[in-house]
Amino acid sequence: MIRSKLIDELISSVAANDRKVIDARVGVTWTAVYGMNCGLAKTYGIPVKHGNYTKNMGSLTEMSTLDMAEYAQSWNLVEASLGCAAIASMTPQPDNTLDVNAQEIVLKKGKDANVVIVGGFPFTDKLVSTAKKAYILELDPYQLNPNEGILPDSAAEYVIPDCDVLVITGSTLINKSMERLLTLARNSKAYTIILGPSTIMSEILFDYGADMIAGAFVTNPEAIIKKLSQSGGMLNNRVCQGEIMFRVMQR
Repeated sequence: MIRSKLIDELISSVAANDRKVIDARVGVTWTAVYGMNCGLAKTYGIPVKHGNYTKNMGSLTEMSTLDMAEYAQSWNLVEASLGCAAIASMTPQPDNTLDVNAQEIVLKKGKDANVVIVGGFPFTDKLVSTAKKAYILELDPYQLNPNEGILPDSAAEYVIPDCDVLVITGSTLINKSMERLLTLARNSKAYTIILGPSTIMSEILFDYGADMIAGAFVTNPEAIIKKLSQSGGMLNNRVCQGEIMFRVMQR
């Protein structure tokens, strides 16, 4: 199997923080793996065809987080969600993170700029309305609307090289598109932001072309695991007050 170099480097960088998996949950919207910390990842791959089961289903708590991190290389995207959450569970909070509002930074950077957005964000409409020009790259063919700037993912090579600001969801690591997007960004003039609870807060992403990374650290694993198991909604400070904190790192 062809492996993602970025995923391999992320795993290697945190391998010393391997722990036994205390809990692993695949919710409708979010996946969590609890080891040294509680790592989060967007749940990809649901719905799946009957019989497309997760490897070691029912025995995940008998694994180590390092072994589960290998799932991030899987093309079964439910497994890949578990793998990315496992990597996040081994990633400590860096010393140089900032407690600032990432959304405000994104909106400020995007005002009167050429913007490309990969992923769904609650502030997308506001960002689009203040940008000079904006394109949204979308995987779902039913959401495409070229007249509104909503283009297929295959348009990345056409729109990223000329953009000023590129906003990428951290969940692109799960479907293996992050490396390609960062390569395009590195060869452009774009200020590149990786954003969302799925974001691995690792400086390795700077080496691949990111300028800012904004992710989450879970401060109350038991509460977060219970909530993501019982809801299909977004994890944010409103519904997870005091249980999750959002941090920003800049190059």
